[in-house]
Amino acid sequence: MTLPSGREMPLLGFGTWQITGEEAVRATTAALSAGYRHLDTAHVYENEGEVGRGIRDSGVRREDIFITTKIPPGRADQHRETLERSLELLGVDHVDLWLIHWSVDDEVHADLWRALQEARSDGLAGDIGVSNYSVPQLDRLAEVTGEMPAVNQIEWSPLLFEPDVLAAHRERGVVLEGYSGLRGGVLEHEAVVGLARQLGRTPAQVVIRWHLQHGVVVIPKSREPNRIRANVEVGSFALDPAEMAVLDALGAHAAPE
Repeated sequence: MTLPSGREMPLLGFGTWQITGEEAVRATTAALSAGYRHLDTAHVYENEGEVGRGIRDSGVRREDIFITTKIPPGRADQHRETLERSLELLGVDHVDLWLIHWSVDDEVHADLWRALQEARSDGLAGDIGVSNYSVPQLDRLAEVTGEMPAVNQIEWSPLLFEPDVLAAHRERGVVLEGYSGLRGGVLEHEAVVGLARQLGRTPAQVVIRWHLQHGVVVIPKSREPNRIRANVEVGSFALDPAEMAVLDALGAHAAPE
């Protein structure tokens, strides 16, 4: 996906939530070795330093890696210090994407957004966006600040598929990035398991491929090198329209939380 800065954001990235310590170093290195060129972390994950070590250990050039991190709204008063600390831990002079991690009490956090805009102007972030925002929140933020976020990272999977939400992001020029795409029981769902068996693929590969064919950024995570490699090996097959429709339909049948 091409972002406003002109940067190319890989549709397939590696998520690092809940991966910490030496395990995060190994997982990051394994992901880059397997071919991932998009890494997702956050201030609250407390693993930016380990992700940075993994990048250095991998030998992959910084300019070939798309790096995302996030700031919690509670650190709005320390926004510059938070970003500078993230950069120090990651061992880079800028991130490719900086996100507001979530909203509090349906706020759009316009002041924090302006701080993100300032960081971008100063060259510390290539593009800026949000996470866990609703479509109405995107509109309110744009109305107040004059700019729509480049990216909105939200929970997304076939079980949560809402075509109207996807269409709304596209209409606004906002890249929809999905997280927790392999959670929530989707890998055990009979429709996913059946398609995987039919195609000779893993359930995770089927779900990842579904994201890619919808033009939705997906950031699967794993601690296991074999799964890390398998999750990136999705370029040699495609889901046909009927198979996509089967997975799309799961959203309509997902149990409400």
